[in-house]
Amino acid sequence: MSTENYVVPAGAQIGHVHLKVSDLSKALHFYRDLLGFELTTMYGDQAAFLSAGGYHHHIGLNTWHSQGAPPARRDGVGLYHTAIRYPERRDLAVVLERLRNARYPLTGASDHGVSEALYLNDPDNNGVELYWDRPRELWKYHPDGSIFMVTEPLDLRDLLGELEQ
Repeated sequence: MSTENYVVPAGAQIGHVHLKVSDLSKALHFYRDLLGFELTTMYGDQAAFLSAGGYHHHIGLNTWHSQGAPPARRDGVGLYHTAIRYPERRDLAVVLERLRNARYPLTGASDHGVSEALYLNDPDNNGVELYWDRPRELWKYHPDGSIFMVTEPLDLRDLLGELEQ
């Protein structure tokens, strides 16, 4: 059996992201208390694992090599952002309202045609994208079959209108 032209199966998923953080309590406040992930386990006072819906973990946080380290540099190599996909547009509106109530700053908000996204940084300056995908039947395609994506401003007022329905 040749493995030369292997393609990752459609059912494959990114299982989790594990981040080095400088202050575990600040990271927990952001990912658990603000974004709403559930704490599944702690490894002493140096690591925490969080999940959506009871999975063992979608996000790992640790200070094993980074306790007290300076924030991630925007112009350095490393993770650009962690993207968290919400199942419904209303879920994205709920988290936007939580961020607004906490006065947590966004770094951007975009309509990509296929998705709507909020951008922010965690306490260690790691980029975070919170988004929902539009149904695939609404996506547009180029003549060559590639997905047509854009970066347009996201109407936050319209998004928050989901909370009134």
